Amino acid sequence: MIAADGLRLTVFQSSALEDIAEIYLKELHLICHSPESKIATTLLVLPVGLEDFEVYLDFVDNANDHLEDQGLAGTIQLASFHPQYHFDGELEGANSHFTNRSPYPMIHFLRQEMMTRLLADFPNPEEIPQRNVETLEAINAGELQQRLDNL
Repeated sequence: MIAADGLRLTVFQSSALEDIAEIYLKELHLICHSPESKIATTLLVLPVGLEDFEVYLDFVDNANDHLEDQGLAGTIQLASFHPQYHFDGELEGANSHFTNRSPYPMIHFLRQEMMTRLLADFPNPEEIPQRNVETLEAINAGELQQRLDNL
């Protein structure tokens, strides 16, 4: 675990889904019970266990269901990243997939209140996803993959 300036980074090496679920619950508990000044956001990096994209998506769906069940929807938001990330309905080779690709499967725990506060001063925050896609579309897909592979 690494923590700096409110960012908590946890790399978890177990491939057992039960262990991954346990570390997810631990990280969720920590961010929910720590002040923003101590843990503003958390990245949970999962190099093993969720390599299969469909298994990963199922895990993230269950994690989001858990947030809902615990009354944390609207308090904590999960952003998901995976080496094989593919947006449903997008062409297989679309560069837009790279907005959510990462070297390893990751779950980013975000404080919804903090994001709302930060985005309030950001011009046209609803345009951020499209600007990200446009930036990536200007780069060759092979180069994007090479950059990801080199991380």
